[in-house]
Amino acid sequence: MRLMGNKRSLILMLGLICFIVLMGLTFGRQGYALWPEKFLKDTVSWTQGILYKPAGAIAGFFDDMSRLTTIYEENKVLRETLSKYARDTTRLNDLEQQNKRLQDDLGFTERQKQMNNYRFLIANVVQFDLASNLITINLGEKDGIRTNMAVMAVEGLVGRVVSVSPFYADVQPLTGIDDKAALESKAIAVTVKGKEDQSYGYIESYDPKTQKLIMTKIDPNDPIAPGDTVITSGKGLVFPKGIEIGKVVEKREGDFGITYVATIQPFASFNHLREVFVIQLPEMK
Repeated sequence: MRLMGNKRSLILMLGLICFIVLMGLTFGRQGYALWPEKFLKDTVSWTQGILYKPAGAIAGFFDDMSRLTTIYEENKVLRETLSKYARDTTRLNDLEQQNKRLQDDLGFTERQKQMNNYRFLIANVVQFDLASNLITINLGEKDGIRTNMAVMAVEGLVGRVVSVSPFYADVQPLTGIDDKAALESKAIAVTVKGKEDQSYGYIESYDPKTQKLIMTKIDPNDPIAPGDTVITSGKGLVFPKGIEIGKVVEKREGDFGITYVATIQPFASFNHLREVFVIQLPEMK
């Protein structure tokens, strides 16, 4: 019995000693020295790696979607800003062009007031009918517009009023001067600026091929020459004196050699008219 008791005490002491040694070997060290610890660590790490990759991919997907949404919204704002800028730029350019035209119109009327005792009624062109070769303006009978009134632009003579309604009027431009439907006194009596006492003729037609006016019945001794400015003489029934029409391009003999013919480049641009002036003579008021 005593031997058995000593054996148990010895086994207990050996177990205690082993436990203390084991604790001493593992306490305070880093890493995993034992294979069970290593196996457990590798197993856990491998499992975490398998789970982490899909989780990271999903998290990255939603992060990319968030960034994509932000970029889309930014692009949308930029497109709207660019569109607004384009509209504002177009509107600004249009206003600048309109402002320039109105300044030119104002300067024109002030110069004309100093030269002639005419009244100029400014009108907007609302239609240019190529088929009938008529220009419609937004002034009519209520504004004092009458048939046969001369119409001009800042650059030069445009034509004359051929029909009037209460609020609108139709103007026959110089491009339709040889139209069979024109009024009887369709020829325009003209002279040369600076040579009024020596030069005289009539503008009777317009050549659509060359886009130039034809001046006829020019005396052989007439000093008219290329580069001269042709103006209304005031001797006709419609057009008052002194309105510029165009520049002489060429002078040549007429068909029968009795008189000469001149080709005139008109100053007015009939395809780009915005505002025109209807000339009201003192007796027409």
